[in-house]
Formats: sequence, C-alpha cells, structure tokens
Amino acid sequence: MVREGSSIDKALAVLEAIAEHHRVTDIAAATGVSKSTVHRILQSLVEWGFARADGAGGYEPGPRILTLAGKVMSRFDPSRQASAALRALHERTGYTTHFGIRSADEAVYVDKLEGRRPYQMPSRVGMSLRLHSTAIGKAILAELDDDEVRAIAGRTGLPRLTAATLTGVEELLAHLGKVRALGYALDDEENEPGIRCVGAAVFDHTGRVLGGISISTLAMDMEPDALERLAPVVAATARDVSVALGAPGTAFSRARPAG
Repeated sequence: MVREGSSIDKALAVLEAIAEHHRVTDIAAATGVSKSTVHRILQSLVEWGFARADGAGGYEPGPRILTLAGKVMSRFDPSRQASAALRALHERTGYTTHFGIRSADEAVYVDKLEGRRPYQMPSRVGMSLRLHSTAIGKAILAELDDDEVRAIAGRTGLPRLTAATLTGVEELLAHLGKVRALGYALDDEENEPGIRCVGAAVFDHTGRVLGGISISTLAMDMEPDALERLAPVVAATARDVSVALGAPGTAFSRARPAG
C-alpha cells in the first residue's frame, strides 16, 4: 500500500505490481490505489515504454524495463553491494570474513577481510574452493536439489582432503538436509586441518543461490560449540547481503530464521 497523496509512490507501486498482476482491478487491489488512478498511471507507463497492453484487456511490463535492468546489471558488483554487511560481521566477530560466489562446480572468493588475530588465513580473493568440504560450499549445495548435488559430485568427485571430509554422496546429502534445517553450514576441519568455518547461503535477485559468506578461524582458537553460537550472526548477515542483492523473501523459505 502507498501513502495517500504521494503520486510518485503510487506510480512506483503500480510499476512494481505489473510484474505480478495484469488487470487494472488486481493492480488497484494490490497497491491500494484507485482504479482510475491506476489506469492513468498505466497510460503514462505505456507511453514511456515501461508497460504495454497485453491484448487481453490487461497490462504487462514493457521493453524499457528490460533495457534499464540490463544497463543496471552490467554495472552490478555483488561484492560492492555486500561490503557493508561483511564489514559489520567482521567488526562484530573479529574473525576472517569471506564472500564466495558459485562458479559452475566450485566457488570463488570475491572478498576477504582478515581477522583481528596474530595469524592469517591462507585464503585469498580469486581462490577457488570445493563445494563438498567448505562451509560456503555446503551452504550452496544445500540450496540445490539432490539430483544436482549428485551430478556435481559425479563430475568433481568428493576427494578426501582431511580425516573429517565427507566423501560419500549419500552421506553428503544427509548432511545437507541438516544444513537446510539449520540455515547454516559448518566446516569442522573438513577442508584444511586446523581450520574451522561457519557459512550461510546468499541469494540473488531471482531467488537462486549465488554464493555464501563465512567466518573462519584456527580450530585451536574456537571450539565447535562456540562457532555454532556465532552461526545465527553469520546467517543474519547472509540474509542482509541477499536483501542488498535484491533477493525476494521466498529465497529464505527453506532456512531456519536467523537469530
């Protein structure tokens, strides 16, 4: 619903509504704007190319929306959009913070903030990471269906990197079920000996998983139960990053509410 008397708000509400509604009556009901005003706004949107008649008495998004979206997305930098949330997580926890984006059958670090510790994590921006053995990777896999996870495992294998690495497909799938229920994933020395991480999935504007964020530390610096206590903070930050990237609310439906 829009503020009474705000013509700009009404126009924006109508523009947003035509993504889901086509008839004037439905758009009016969704926005709380009168049918006469909706009709007048739609006529202007048609003239500007942001809407068009669908030939059946309704309206649909026009070609200018696609043109504008294409221009915006060509300049869209996910790591820049995520920067404020990542820095807040880093400041709150003091641990090394990562943002990784899925690239085919792996993920790639696109941002890293080194922790306030007398040591540094061996990761770096541009470094690839396996999906089955890392917190970010498992958070990503948990948002895919089982057949896609099996397909990825078939292409990459599930190599044992440490004594704790999950190397069986069915074992991994059962583990991912727990990740989905919790809304975050743990890497308890599964990718590198002596390193623990907790990560959560990040979604893009379409609602699909884009990647994930994580915090990492040496195992001797953080017991697993203590790391789990920080997991809701990581999950909440992942949600903030997703919102900054335009993710719809439905993207979070499978994850446990953070907090």
